[in-house]
Amino acid sequence: MVGTVGVESMSVLSNGKSQLLSKDLDPTALVPEQLPPVVVSNGGRGDVNNNNNNLKKREIVLGRNVHTTCLEVTEPEEDDESTGDKEAYMASVLARYRKTLVERTENHLGYPYNLDFDYGALIQLQHFSINNLGDPFIESNYGVHSRQFEVGVLDWFARLWEIEKNDYWGYITNCGTEGNLHGILVGREVFPDGIMYASRESHYSVFKAARMYRMDCVKVGTLVTGEIDCADFKSKLLPNKNKPAIINVNIGTTVKGAVDDLDLVIQTLEECGFSHNRFYIHCDGALFGLMMPFVKRAPKVSFKKPIGSVSVSGHKFVGCPMPCGVQITRIEHINVLSRNVEYLASRDATIMGSRNGHAPIFLWYTLNRKGYKGFRKEVQKCLKNAHYLKDRLREARISAMLNELSSTVVFERPQDEEFVRRWQLACEGNMAHVIVMPNVTIEKLDDFLNELVQKRLIWYQDEKVQPPCLAADIGRQNCSCVLHK
Repeated sequence: MVGTVGVESMSVLSNGKSQLLSKDLDPTALVPEQLPPVVVSNGGRGDVNNNNNNLKKREIVLGRNVHTTCLEVTEPEEDDESTGDKEAYMASVLARYRKTLVERTENHLGYPYNLDFDYGALIQLQHFSINNLGDPFIESNYGVHSRQFEVGVLDWFARLWEIEKNDYWGYITNCGTEGNLHGILVGREVFPDGIMYASRESHYSVFKAARMYRMDCVKVGTLVTGEIDCADFKSKLLPNKNKPAIINVNIGTTVKGAVDDLDLVIQTLEECGFSHNRFYIHCDGALFGLMMPFVKRAPKVSFKKPIGSVSVSGHKFVGCPMPCGVQITRIEHINVLSRNVEYLASRDATIMGSRNGHAPIFLWYTLNRKGYKGFRKEVQKCLKNAHYLKDRLREARISAMLNELSSTVVFERPQDEEFVRRWQLACEGNMAHVIVMPNVTIEKLDDFLNELVQKRLIWYQDEKVQPPCLAADIGRQNCSCVLHK
């Protein structure tokens, strides 16, 4: 329940002065974010509710978009301490913001965040600046850390991915991207002249890493499911047999939730003449890396196979309220990165150096509360609800696809940008997707589906405007356009 703040609300004028707002104002009233203008396919601007069949995108202009809703920082007035005006103003801003968060969290379907969590027991630790700088396994001179929690979390994931305590090294990252940056960096340090291979549907951070590290990067084609096409992979490997291979394997692609066949990737490398000491595999398991171990008949991601590293996000399926992740690699690889840091009285092989010491505690808390049984139950719920969504979309004659082992349901991109924004859908080309997470209930999916069906009656009331064809994106068997239904 969100209540109002028991103070008179303030507004800040352009000159920085504060003034009292009307007593009738609800300080928690939602302030809708301004929607940037739409760019239609011909480059012109259009209305977000324009029902033409052109592909429309929100305009993204560097430095402009965020300033449409900027909350200005102003200097305190001399009498603020006695009047409390500034405190009252800030309290009203935070109250409105909290109400906005409640509303936006309620309609959240397109991004892989588990919003079903309660960390009330950890509020007592928010008064401390906890920093796990340096190596997790070597204490530094900075004593306010949570290494004991961090190593406990790392050991849990090491067991999950089948590697002995003495054989792995890892750390809790600040996000999933950092896990990819680190895993690929280790691969580059092990093979400085190696060529990186990644499917074209890999997360953008993989290609960011290639640019940052000035690596030769070869994009590999994908199947219609989004999974890496190992026939194309083979054709890209053979001309480069003289150079080591650094491969990114997706345990759930960004848009379609496709899982690359790790065993087939390894087999392809071996068939092309690459021995195990001439390739390095990083597994990007941002979301599904934690789900797959609890899916029956799912292929294993395991260090018993010739892989170099695995990373997973902590703020996705686990449900940590701040971005974080886990990166695990073989200890034999980490010596090429690790350096003594006298200032810390420790060693460091991480990307960022200073790391959020609260994140390991949140992860430790959730892993202890849920355990393997709890995660298995949540995975089964997500997969069941994802099939429900896919089936209902098909019943409504809406193009839809759901990969095996996935909770990402891909469907036709809605025509209305406001609808996309309301449900926070992730879109690419003619596709949009819903990622069914533990907090996504059948009731919420029904609300979304009912609204989508009603909106489509408006969007496509004119027979000249038809839903897009998704045959090339998700396969003819999954497409319900006029040509394939």
